Amino acid sequence: MSNVPGSSRSPVALITGGGSGIGAAVARQLLDAGHRVTVTGRGEERLRAFAAELGEPEGLLTVVGNAADYDSVRSAVDRTLEAYGRLDTVVANAGSATHDSVAEGDPAGWTDMVLTNVLGPALLVRASIEALRETRGRIVLVGSVAGFVPTPGNVYGATKWAVTGLAENTRRQVTEWGVGVTLIAPGRVETPFWDSYGSLPPGHLLTAGQIADSVVWAIGQPAGVDINTVVVRPIGQPN
Repeated sequence: MSNVPGSSRSPVALITGGGSGIGAAVARQLLDAGHRVTVTGRGEERLRAFAAELGEPEGLLTVVGNAADYDSVRSAVDRTLEAYGRLDTVVANAGSATHDSVAEGDPAGWTDMVLTNVLGPALLVRASIEALRETRGRIVLVGSVAGFVPTPGNVYGATKWAVTGLAENTRRQVTEWGVGVTLIAPGRVETPFWDSYGSLPPGHLLTAGQIADSVVWAIGQPAGVDINTVVVRPIGQPN
């Protein structure tokens, strides 16, 4: 397979929420590896800035859209197929957190969080599965350590437990079609995720690039190898 980005045979990835943080880091690494990449996000300015930062590469397509809206997700898949002729990997990275608790938080923010974090990945799988069956491709879901370790009142964590379940439920259906499923579950990472806190959490943090290393490693496995669950914490994070 040619890895020249302009080649119709070079692999293609679609990343939701790819204009910043982990999604942007994955996009950068895949572009450097010769993939063609579609990045989606709600903010047009952020996507434009990301493309400009990378020098407007030929192998990058940016699509404004809502990861929790099926028509929007399906349109991003269709535009990717029209532009590149194939789809090898989808990365469900779009997500949000209200950073509050079930007993004391503001329910006004929960609907958007649940739709983006739980419905969004399911919609991406549904919209892309036929194309992935053709390439025997891979689904990557970005979960969280919070989807394995309960913390008091954590509504965000409950959404990530749902993603943990969705990954295995999806794998059990699509593996017979030759499609791989990988759940990447990061611990504390230095990304815009913490912006609403006003400060980063204490202790050592991973970088978005270090999480992207795990995503790209899973994508790059030989045919027939399915990496299913990767939990990545910084040293010093006990939970």
